[in-house]
Amino acid sequence: MADDGAVTRVGSGSPYEDAYGFSRAVRAGGTVHVAGSGPIWPDGSCDPSAERQATRCFEIIAAALAQVGVSLDDVVRTRMYLTDAAVADEVGRAHAQAVGHVRPAATMVVVAGLVDPRWLVEIEAEAVPGPTRDIDR
Repeated sequence: MADDGAVTRVGSGSPYEDAYGFSRAVRAGGTVHVAGSGPIWPDGSCDPSAERQATRCFEIIAAALAQVGVSLDDVVRTRMYLTDAAVADEVGRAHAQAVGHVRPAATMVVVAGLVDPRWLVEIEAEAVPGPTRDIDR
């Protein structure tokens, strides 16, 4: 998808998108912003494992990115919201598996709670397609 300066909005089918009035992802020029993605499976279930939840978040993020012509390889920023610091390593492993190869700037914070009490993690991402270079390697 060419960067023609247009704003493109895409949805994922989450009931929260219509109810709360937001898009799963917005491509504005050359930057793609992916909204906080919770670990919901298509049937509405939620795995109790924090690592599986984080992996599911990245699956949702990857699908949204694909709709606007980019991939997890283009992610430059992630934000991970956890309900318990004890699951940080599990979420970190899923993060490394999904985007560790591109080493985005990342933040992991513990919050009091998320919209669904089953969720241990919610993740958002930003992507910018194009060539990259690593200065410190």
